[in-house]
Amino acid sequence: MKTSPKVKLLRYTDEPEKTVALAAKLCYSPVGIDQLSEKIDAKESARFLKRLIEMGHFSPFEHASFTFGIEGISRAASHQLVRHRIASFSQQSQRYVKVKEQFNYVLPPSIGKKAELKEKFEEAMTGLHVLYREFLDAGTPAEDARYLLPNAAETKIMVTMNARELRHFFRQRCCTRAQWEIRHVAEIMLELVQKAAPALFKDCGAPCVQGICPEGEMSCGRVKSQKSATKKGKS
Repeated sequence: MKTSPKVKLLRYTDEPEKTVALAAKLCYSPVGIDQLSEKIDAKESARFLKRLIEMGHFSPFEHASFTFGIEGISRAASHQLVRHRIASFSQQSQRYVKVKEQFNYVLPPSIGKKAELKEKFEEAMTGLHVLYREFLDAGTPAEDARYLLPNAAETKIMVTMNARELRHFFRQRCCTRAQWEIRHVAEIMLELVQKAAPALFKDCGAPCVQGICPEGEMSCGRVKSQKSATKKGKS
């Protein structure tokens, strides 16, 4: 059983901020790439990226990509993750990878905090594994026996996204209205890329980080709470 994901930033574009700044400057400059490269340093890159964000000019961000290794998440979470189409995914296959021992699974906190429900959940996971092994031992192909495995079953996946898509991903999945598991993964991913390329992701997160919530009546109320706290602080 696993209750927390393991997320690593495996690889990313060399000098991602300079790469994006160079791509953007090329759009507006009459000089060649070599000359532009010589003029762009870290400070200039950060200043220019800030301007691009303010302008909403995000196409140059697509030139920087980031690859993550993610383990210990459920199939329920990975199904949400792969809905982000402008990305590349490589996921551990239940068709080719047979689970010999009890499969790992994710226990939702809302179930884990209630002893009676937790016990029933764990019993169900054990029972499904016993049945899964019974089908395999009877000669059922793994690609068919896997139909018994639940959404809670752990999976491993590699994900590559460019900076523009990551910004969109964080906007959608860091929101408090996002499902708890994918939100946790997104928050860890955001922390990792902010260390690697702070100027690219400085303002990222839920929309309310910028004070604008698109959820309307479905809003969690976080923005109102922030505004209320600000008014009290000024009074």
